[in-house]
Amino acid sequence: MQWTLVIPLKPLARAKSRLADTAGAGVRPGLALAFAQDTVAAAVACAEVRDVVVVTDDALAGRELAALGAQIVPDTPGSGLNAALGHGAAVVRSLQPRAPVAALNADLPALRAGELARVLVAAAEFPRAFLADAEGVGTTLLAAGADTLLRPLFGPGSRARHRESGAEELGLTGVNSVRQDVDTGADLRAALALGVGPRTAAASTALLPRGS
Repeated sequence: MQWTLVIPLKPLARAKSRLADTAGAGVRPGLALAFAQDTVAAAVACAEVRDVVVVTDDALAGRELAALGAQIVPDTPGSGLNAALGHGAAVVRSLQPRAPVAALNADLPALRAGELARVLVAAAEFPRAFLADAEGVGTTLLAAGADTLLRPLFGPGSRARHRESGAEELGLTGVNSVRQDVDTGADLRAALALGVGPRTAAASTALLPRGS
């Protein structure tokens, strides 16, 4: 089974406000773009992925992520994360009615294609399945097989909401790169410890010099 991934990305100027403990307002847009670039690059390289669709209204991000192989879909609803994901999934299904679809966070800069493949193979066993984030409270990936609605419930406490909605929680080990999203400076340090992609590594050098 090959999946179409739907990745939401808000306008860079408003992204990653919780990184204020580590990065100033002038730096955060570049970091958010670097996270998304490394996420998309790993996703495109994954053997279980057929297409990557990024839902965004940010022109710069759209250009940069399209250059990596993503298809760009405007955020027509403009009503937040879950509406963007629902819209992206609907666009995919309008073209491929039985396509398996998975929502993936845009802030997984340590993402490994092989680990993502393991998660998607496991998710294929269930109508809907999700992977909790490293903190154990949120969600980094939600998958819906053919003929199943995605029904995204992302946001604070989404792990519990996705479980209550009937989605199967994937209890995989050894897929830390798919769990490690980045909202805070502590998250960024954890991602760097795993080993981030080249764009995030370059963007983070001045913020977190070697040995920090």
